[in-house]
Amino acid sequence: MSCKLMSRWLAGAAALLLLTTGAGAQDWTASWGTAQIRVEGQDADKAPLPGPVTVRQPVRLSIGGPRLRVRLSNLFGTQPLLVDGAAVGLVLTPGQAAVRDSRPLTFAGARWVRIPPGAEMYSDPVDLPTQASADLAVTLHLPAAPAVRTGHPGSRATAFTLAGDHVDDTAFADATALLGWHLLADVEVDATAEVAPARTIVAIGDSITDGYGVQPDTYQRWTDHLLTRLRGHAGTEHVGVINAGIGGNRVLLDGIGPNLLARFDRDVIARSGVTDVILLEGVNDLGTLTRDAPATPEEHARIVAEITGAYRQMAERAHAHGIRLIGGTITPFVGNDYYHPGPESEADRQAINAFIRTSGTFDAVIDFDAALRDPADPARMAAVHDSGDHLHPSPAGYAAMAAAVPLDLFADEAADAAPMLAITVDDLPAHGPLPPGETHLAVTQALIAAFRDAGATAPMGFVNAGKDEGDGEAVLRAWRQAGFPLGNHNWSHANVTAVNRQGFAAEVARNEPVLARLMAGEDWRWFRYPYLSEGDDAATVAAARDTLRSGNYRVAAVTMDFGDWAWNGAYARCVAKDDTAAIAALEDSYLQAARTGALNARAMAQGALGRDIPYVLLLHAGAFDARMMPRLLALYRELGFRFVPVELAQADPFYVAATDLSLPGPSPRLDRAAAAAGVPVPAGAAQPGENVCAG
Repeated sequence: MSCKLMSRWLAGAAALLLLTTGAGAQDWTASWGTAQIRVEGQDADKAPLPGPVTVRQPVRLSIGGPRLRVRLSNLFGTQPLLVDGAAVGLVLTPGQAAVRDSRPLTFAGARWVRIPPGAEMYSDPVDLPTQASADLAVTLHLPAAPAVRTGHPGSRATAFTLAGDHVDDTAFADATALLGWHLLADVEVDATAEVAPARTIVAIGDSITDGYGVQPDTYQRWTDHLLTRLRGHAGTEHVGVINAGIGGNRVLLDGIGPNLLARFDRDVIARSGVTDVILLEGVNDLGTLTRDAPATPEEHARIVAEITGAYRQMAERAHAHGIRLIGGTITPFVGNDYYHPGPESEADRQAINAFIRTSGTFDAVIDFDAALRDPADPARMAAVHDSGDHLHPSPAGYAAMAAAVPLDLFADEAADAAPMLAITVDDLPAHGPLPPGETHLAVTQALIAAFRDAGATAPMGFVNAGKDEGDGEAVLRAWRQAGFPLGNHNWSHANVTAVNRQGFAAEVARNEPVLARLMAGEDWRWFRYPYLSEGDDAATVAAARDTLRSGNYRVAAVTMDFGDWAWNGAYARCVAKDDTAAIAALEDSYLQAARTGALNARAMAQGALGRDIPYVLLLHAGAFDARMMPRLLALYRELGFRFVPVELAQADPFYVAATDLSLPGPSPRLDRAAAAAGVPVPAGAAQPGENVCAG
């Protein structure tokens, strides 16, 4: 053993002692994982790992916990694999290499591990609290390049390399971007602290599950959309999702990666905490059958029988281990130039889908076919869902697939039905005065980190593109790289009462090119009225609603607000004066106002409607908001709220006049509902005045 390895062994001895003395049972559940293949040819050439090299790889966790462990893989290696340094940390900004809260990884107490060929090995547990949707980076130092590499080229996430040993380098400056995940199989979390028992779904399939066409670091695969939905649905906040898709994979024969039957036990059953598997695979088997030459009727009949027989085998294996097998119908692919399927291939697809729907082999069925097909030509994918190759979904298609999953399949009936809270953030890219030395980009990055750490997976930002103060493009790009949606706040934040109908329409339209570019095919047609105002009379309200309805908009109504914007200016003045006592007073008053606003909203809803509604919270992209956001989100958790996307919140009937602009306005507000029901509208807490730190 080298001196370096010896020193790392000694450094890990204390961790080994803790493991052997024991600290209580742990309930390991897979939070992230991927399917392993042999990385060779072009995939290896595009992602070189010449030793000695350090590779830092980001993964997005689907459930959180107080501690975690990592599983490394040398599954396809032909020689022992030496990893002589490893660490985990939380990614500062998605798509970039820097991390915070770095922790060393040990293996049986040592900071190195030698993995035999064909084997996989766990790290020791690491105390690093994480939330759902946290971005974790796993850093490995390889003294020599693997002779044959194991990994997953289709990561849709940017990894980074630096020559030499940089395991403990949190900044990772001047790193080189790398494609794929390498030698990394799983991250598991200790779920014993979860309120509801954690469970994990494995989505297993081919390139449609792997996310063909999804841009790196955008997290727009159908499984990513599914995870967002699970986070916001009553009883499924504790459900994780593992993507075990392999582009080009087949059910029956090896191709890109081992065939599905061969890898099913490893990719599903061997994973900790798996309770369900969603199976969507077979299109490559059907396409390959006739890709180079027509097949005989006997060959068509045989492939249908063999694929359905394989499904039965996997159902038997899953059920033997208490895992539910959920079947996904095969999506249309007529028109694809690579496979050029004919009527016979379409008949095979229909026969297999009929088996999935009616045979009883599966514990449940998700009809991806129905979600994506063209109603006028069911053998083809609908244009809006088609990426253009008539096989792989578009961004809208991946979202439609996730929307087709019945979430009640995974709901825990005993889960806490806490009131829902959707977070909206106004005035991107620039809000309010900044303290000396602060930037709007830094404010936005701090907000993103706070939302991620708290498991608030889909706060919707509202854009005034005309208020760019120099770093607006970077601000909006960072927001989108975090996977957060954007909506329209109009170009310059002009109040609807300050412009005529034509001026209002122009403000809305002028903002749209920025949103269309940044959202790239996703739904951005949500509108936020400046100052919460639609106008002071019925004619103004009707004109504004007609303008938005003609653009297919919905309104993001506000039902919880404590005037957070008022603290940002006061904070900038107090920082300039270095008045720490005043800043501490601002912190206290901000949290008190937020608490009062939340309790008032619930009181109005319960008084006027007899129930909680899903609340839509108004916040702003200000410097004091960024400072306070971790504590603010913790406060809402303490008050019993769970964070959900705006779309889910506004599916409630209370919001119908906001989501259907053909109805008469104005858009719903709780103070109006309370007043109409004769319920007193409670007073809010005081906001800081202009005199705070002034003069």
